[in-house]
Amino acid sequence: MVTPLYSASPSSVELTRQVQHLIRRRKGLPLGRLRPAADLHTDLGFDLLDVVDIILALEQRYQLTIPDELPLRTIDDFVRFLGPALAGTSTAQAA
Repeated sequence: MVTPLYSASPSSVELTRQVQHLIRRRKGLPLGRLRPAADLHTDLGFDLLDVVDIILALEQRYQLTIPDELPLRTIDDFVRFLGPALAGTSTAQAA
């Protein structure tokens, strides 16, 4: 079970915003291009190392482990995993 870093888990809107800003800082993309459903590979030109970098940053920020087998291709995919994980209702493992 994952223990949130703060008392209330962030909403999906807030998680989306946090993931967008993390990607924006790492890749220098304008926020307007970071639509929740945009495919990181085909729409934004990310390679596997870019996605791994995002995963590692999110794992560090939220103190959890994101399973390798998760199909994370969009910001929405990250949010769908993080929401339940931070609420303690996922099978995510504490880091």
